[in-house]
Amino acid sequence: IPSTSGSLSNLKTLYLYSNLLRSSVPTQLGNLGSALVQLDLGSNRLTGTIPTQLGQLAALESLSFYDNRLTGTIPAELSNL
Repeated sequence: IPSTSGSLSNLKTLYLYSNLLRSSVPTQLGNLGSALVQLDLGSNRLTGTIPTQLGQLAALESLSFYDNRLTGTIPAELSNL
């Protein structure tokens, strides 16, 4: 997932389900906070932790990380969504 995807300020849905992506979740996705409603990164091969910056996605209604290789805990910042 390119880190530049965080500059897509009018993006409402980012659906990258089942693309065999092999990377970490970019912290820059937290910059999509004003418009992003749906973020689906399920069924990939994402590694690392869930960035706390995703807690800035104020408009987010749906979030999926199903079936990845993520580690750690769910950031407390996501409980504010």
